[in-house]
Amino acid sequence: MKRVYLDFAATTPVDPRVREAMAPYLGPVFGNPSSIHQFGQEALAAVDEARGRVAALLNASPEEIVFTGGGTEANNAAVKGVCLASRDKGNRIVTTAVEHHAVLHPCEFMEAFGFECAVIPVGRDGLADPDDVKKALTPRTVMVSVMHANNEIGVIQPLAEIGRLARERGIAFHTDAVQTFGHLDTGVDSLGVDLLSLSGHKLYGPKGIGALYIRKGTPFVPLLHGGGQEAGRRSSTHNVPGIVGLGKAADLAGREMKAENERILDLRNRLYGRVRRDIDGVRLNGHPEKRLANNLNLSVEGVEGESLLVRMDIEGVAVSTGSACGSGSEKPSHVLTAIGLSPKEARGSIRLTLGRMTTQSDVDEAAAVLQKTVDALRSIASG
Repeated sequence: MKRVYLDFAATTPVDPRVREAMAPYLGPVFGNPSSIHQFGQEALAAVDEARGRVAALLNASPEEIVFTGGGTEANNAAVKGVCLASRDKGNRIVTTAVEHHAVLHPCEFMEAFGFECAVIPVGRDGLADPDDVKKALTPRTVMVSVMHANNEIGVIQPLAEIGRLARERGIAFHTDAVQTFGHLDTGVDSLGVDLLSLSGHKLYGPKGIGALYIRKGTPFVPLLHGGGQEAGRRSSTHNVPGIVGLGKAADLAGREMKAENERILDLRNRLYGRVRRDIDGVRLNGHPEKRLANNLNLSVEGVEGESLLVRMDIEGVAVSTGSACGSGSEKPSHVLTAIGLSPKEARGSIRLTLGRMTTQSDVDEAAAVLQKTVDALRSIASG
């Protein structure tokens, strides 16, 4: 059976060129970058090269890049690190209702330390209104965190406008760019951010590696203490193969992103066109245009998303019902309910996300399997 993978927002396969770049650091070049001998210095050179590649894609300075264990750690470090460093200035965090739990939960955690969290609602299109953010800012606000693009519905937030509001008031502005780094322009100055989180496995790099951009001068207290790596901002022996892989993935993305997005957008539009033509009662969740090129989040009347996912997987097509990190939860997606869907509508939604390896035959097969599966489930439901 041919298998079709349409869950690239959950994770991406490692690009063969990335695997090739990593291979020496899983074998002969094994030194610890903190060691001063030749073995260590060879590894350090590779880490420095990768740091430069990540920085280049952000239009940042290499010394502003801190390697982490992934996007979750980067988000936690950003929220907790800035807040703890700014306790003498204030105790208020402003974020949105559609953030990843790797941001929402650290914000909630900081309430135990006397912080308050203002959660901004979004419209039915998934967009946060900069005016709502502005109204939530007070003299005690020390941090604003708004994701670049949502992991479930793909909606791209107006970061530049929000960043301007934060910058005018001297408030640290963080964005979770896990879904956009390597897929959209993430120049930190054009976005107006002081901190930015990213993850390697979302752009055809390895799992277990990410990074946090911290603008020079931003108040920050590290989560991890020990050996003083990453200029004291994240102690831990460097994951050299992972860092090299992230750097190579960033380099490839910088050269191929534009053409790749155009190709994927054409495929996504083809898929959505076939779905709308062949299946009644399908609705697109999130803004129809201000969204990632690869993302389709659909509510399907008369079916339950989990059943749809399982049956499609049996037919050889892998999709999801939302964030992979939230799989197994009995609660409906907080993102979908935040944009106004009822719990029933949210549970009847699926996410299809395309990627570098997706072909036209893949989307045609997925559309056919989706139609077949919806018809079968509706037939069962009708008795």
